[in-house]
Order: sequence, then structure tokens, then C-alpha cells
Amino acid sequence: MSGLPRVVIVGRPNVGKSTLFNRMVRRRVALVHDEPGVTRDPLEAVVEWAGRRFLLVDTGGYDPRSPEPVGPQVVAKVQEMMDQADLLVLLVDGRQGLTALDEEAADQVRRLGKPILLGVNKVDDASHRALVAEFYALGLGEPIALSAEHGTGVSRLMDLIVEALPQQPASSDESDPIRVAIIGRPNVGKSSLINRLLGYERLITSPQAGTTRDVIDSHLVQEGREFVLLDTAGIRRRSRILASPDGTLERISVSKALGALRRAHVALLLIDGVEGFTDQDRRLVRQVEQAGCGLVLVVNKWDLVQKETGTLERYEKHLRGQYPLLEWVPMLFVSAVTGQRVRQVLTAAAYVYDQAGARVPTAVLNETLRAAIATRQPPARKGRRLKIFYGTQVGTRPPQIVLFVNDPALLHVSYQRFLENQIRMRFGFAGTPLRLILRARRGEGSLGAGSGRSQAAP
Repeated sequence: MSGLPRVVIVGRPNVGKSTLFNRMVRRRVALVHDEPGVTRDPLEAVVEWAGRRFLLVDTGGYDPRSPEPVGPQVVAKVQEMMDQADLLVLLVDGRQGLTALDEEAADQVRRLGKPILLGVNKVDDASHRALVAEFYALGLGEPIALSAEHGTGVSRLMDLIVEALPQQPASSDESDPIRVAIIGRPNVGKSSLINRLLGYERLITSPQAGTTRDVIDSHLVQEGREFVLLDTAGIRRRSRILASPDGTLERISVSKALGALRRAHVALLLIDGVEGFTDQDRRLVRQVEQAGCGLVLVVNKWDLVQKETGTLERYEKHLRGQYPLLEWVPMLFVSAVTGQRVRQVLTAAAYVYDQAGARVPTAVLNETLRAAIATRQPPARKGRRLKIFYGTQVGTRPPQIVLFVNDPALLHVSYQRFLENQIRMRFGFAGTPLRLILRARRGEGSLGAGSGRSQAAP
């Protein structure tokens, strides 16, 4: 059973998680009641659908501010199940609408960088379907309208689960194809790059933006590694899409393009070397990071850039300062038209794929954390200082490291970035997002010297 992919249902209390669990399992396993908080311990059952088997997990209601005495333990168990998930189903209540707790739960699942499906429950008839639209605000893709009680929409959800499940366990070896999404603004040369890599005109290219609308898969082998290239539609700013006369179709195409990031191991973000790095390019880097996808930055049309001594070095230095992740991302300066450096693109993608799948021994990781803390103590907040007891890696693609600390709220974003940089300098993780997940625990013997309370200066 442990070898099956794990699908975990999460959400705030009383949105119908257990009802959905029972419906999907096709028998009454979870206790269902209108009172919030009925489910506390996770329930598991094997589900078979469309020829695929997976382990379905029902969890307690996510509510960090629950007055229940067991509330903190329930939340901790939900977080543990999310850490172990291959795919998450965030369930919300369509009748009650979007709540602050829904937004908090969405933030928690998004940080994990795992595939997510958003289910809107209690949409019992057509009159309720208008309520679904507000859940787009969670930024988790298209909400799936369903009624767990009556069964409507559940088959579609299960179809989407099967489509999103990993084809192989996370420990897949080099014989598995590396899925590479080609993304970027319209008309930066995505289809031209794929045609150059394949050696023939697989895709239609045109100076007119928006030629590609669907996500198109292409297969090839290079240097003994198999790749699946996912060509996507150009992604413009949302305001420009809404103003476009063909906005509806373009929104669908862009949604598919961003959905390709969930399928991909690595994204090649193409930018126009002549136009340079734009705000929209920065947004796309953020999308890749949130999806937990590896990244290679490809500067296309390099043959058209006017050059002098040091142009490439200055250009690269400028790019690395545009977003924190770019400091650690491989960058290539290519021309899809002439073929300049194009062969290096998939070599870089394979390198990032391998980096994202690397595992760090716990003992060596804690040596690195101890050295980092000795170099720079965590800053104090209101007289209290962060204590890190130990860290351990819990996942790959992207690498996920859990840090057990005295109080997660004491970690300042600047110190988190410092720790990430120290880990990267020791272990690499080039081109991949790095997830640091904080867990509170009580105990003694932190990795750094000193107590959890800062000392006043003499």
C-alpha cells in the first residue's frame, strides 16, 4: 500500500471532506456530521478509478485557532499528511463562500509546491454554480464544482486526480522521461526553439503572437536521456487578456499553459534578448517557483543583440538580480534561428532535474545548519530568538526540508533566505525551488548556542 500515490483531502472544518471521502471510496468509512471537527485522525482507503489505484486520505478540519483541546494536534497531523501527499485536494464550501480560513489553508498547500486540485463542494444545482467563480481568487486554478452528498461532479474530480497523479513514484530513475515545459511571453520563440531541438518543423511558428493555443507534447532523446517537451501558449498580463477581443479563448490557453507547469519537472522560461527581462517575465518566474518546478532561463534571439566586450556577463548579472531564485538558476544565451547553444538547453534541463531529485543526509544537513547559525545568529523578536532543533529532508522535486523550531513565527524572511542560501551553497539544488517547512516543537539542545530568549546588551 505504501507504494501507491497518496491523494490527501484537506480543508477547513465542515466543508464536506468526509462526505467526499465516502463518496470516492464508495462506502461509508468516515463519520459524517454537521458539527465541525468530527474527523480528527486521518482515514485512508485504496481507491481504483480508470485503471489507476491510489491511496485516498481524509484529514481533520484545518483550523489553527480551534478552541478544541486537541486542535493543535489535529492541525499538526493535517500538516504531516500534506507533507506525505503526492496530490492535494483542497475542498471549500460553495454555499458559505470564500473565507479567511480557506485563504489560509490555500497558502499552506501552495507553499508545499505539490499538485493541487480545488474542489467547491455543496454546489447542488445550477443556481449555485455562480458561487464557484469567487474561488478563482485562491490562485489554485479552475475550481471544480461538485456535490459530495449527491455525487454530481465527483467523477470529473476523480478523472482529474488520475490525470494529475505521477506516472511513476517520486523515486523514478533516469530511464523516465524528463517533462520540460517551454513557457514565456507571446512571440519569444518557444515553438521555434522546439523545432530547432527536434530538427524539423513540428510546430507552427508565426510572427503573430498567440499562434500556439494548446499544450503540445513532443518526444526526443538527447545524450541518452528521454525528454517530453511541452510547448505552451504565450502568457500575457491578465489586464491585456481581459481587454483582448479573443480574451475567453486566450484565458483558456493561458490556463492550460500554467497547468503544464504541474506536469513538468523543469520549465524553460524563454525571454526576448532584445526586449530584455520584463515584469511579466518576473511573474512567470514566480509561477514556476510556486508550482515547485525546476527552472532554466533561456535568453533567445541572442544573435540580434548588439554586443561588445563583456555584454553577456553584464546581461547575466542584471538578470540574476531580478528575482531571488534567479541567483541559482542556469542561464543560456541562444538563438533558435541560428541554433547557437541550443544543444545546451536540454543538458541544462537534465542537470536541474537531477538537482531537484537530490537527497541530503540528515547529519550533513544539520552540520550545515549549525555552521550557518554560528556564522549568523537568528535575529530576536520581542526578546525571543528562534531556536532550530534539527532539520531533515522530507521530499524531492522540489526539495523539501522540515526545520523543527521553538516558534515558527520567529523566523524572519531575511533569515530564511540566508538559511536557503547556505543550504544551496553546500548542496547545490541549482535551478529548483527549495521549500523550508517549519514545525514547532518543545525541547532542548538547539543547533545554535544560547537560549531561546535574547540577552540584553551590557
